[in-house]
Amino acid sequence: MKTEEIIRIVPKVLLHDHLDGGLRASTVIELAKDMKYTKLPTSDPGELEQWFQRGANKGNLVEFLQGFEHTCAVMQTKEALERIAFETIEDMYYDGVCYLETRFAPVFHTSKGLYNEDIIGAVLAGLERGKEKYGVGYGLILCGMRNMKNTLEIAELAVNFRNQGVVGFDLAGEEGGYPPKKHLDAFQFIKRENFYITIHAGEAFGKESIWQAIQICGAHRIGHATRLIDDIVFDNNKIVALGNLAQYILDTRLPLEICLLSNVHTGAVDKLENHPFIKLYREKFRVFLNTDDRLMSGTNLTKEYLTAAELFGISLDDIEKLNINAMKSSFLPHDQRLHYIYNVIKPGYLKMKENLLSLKPL
Repeated sequence: MKTEEIIRIVPKVLLHDHLDGGLRASTVIELAKDMKYTKLPTSDPGELEQWFQRGANKGNLVEFLQGFEHTCAVMQTKEALERIAFETIEDMYYDGVCYLETRFAPVFHTSKGLYNEDIIGAVLAGLERGKEKYGVGYGLILCGMRNMKNTLEIAELAVNFRNQGVVGFDLAGEEGGYPPKKHLDAFQFIKRENFYITIHAGEAFGKESIWQAIQICGAHRIGHATRLIDDIVFDNNKIVALGNLAQYILDTRLPLEICLLSNVHTGAVDKLENHPFIKLYREKFRVFLNTDDRLMSGTNLTKEYLTAAELFGISLDDIEKLNINAMKSSFLPHDQRLHYIYNVIKPGYLKMKENLLSLKPL
């Protein structure tokens, strides 16, 4: 059995996935036709997929984000939003993902007159329909945007929909010049409501962004955290000292949502070989792999773990540990996290190991 097939089959958990960055190219084309949207560079699905990936792989976050103009343009009706959410769950099923937390910013889907409640309701309807058909669990995270002033409103919406499938609040968008502390009212509201926060930090800006996200804004998870490496001292590639921030993150088991391929495409790291993931994992930080934007980066969770296996030599046992890390870090209630760990993830890996053992010659 090939490594890729093994990784695809075993149960996986994905916590950092952008709904508007994971559309199928064919769906973008069909929705554009329905909506009479004429700005797509091509109407061939294969060519469009390559166009998105070429545009994203420029090595900086600003250019990476430009492709979202097209995906968001076709996500302006309830029908389109529900379809895309359903297809997301379908894609997860075929990629072996047992639980997904996907995220999006409602503000980008109002240009045709939809209200925020309609937008969130349509996405949740699609996710739920997907769960009913494929059995993939989900949570929805609402994103406020760093360069906008309506983040408190989005935080309030997240809490309003907490019993319908929304599990948390995120701050996304370009980091430089837009520190998370500018949105303190939104984070304080979320904390008062005993709800959950994840923040994009340390992707395009330094460790100060990570510190601020945790200590000022109260993040329960950090998206990317690539620049945490700046708070760690190395000698011959071995960690010899942790700064106060890195030590705090390690000690408190604060989860780091690692996105390998995306971090190269946005310029957060110069090449995959230099990604801090494996160093953080070996030092026992609570890390796990994610896709970020599947369409833009031409990826899925199988590919992310396959990349780590080929590049860093992680084993099937490591992949199991990483996905247990992810499940422990999800924003699901505690009993549901335990259900996935003990009834889905552990049995799934045990079965695969037994199958691989039986395939070995005596």
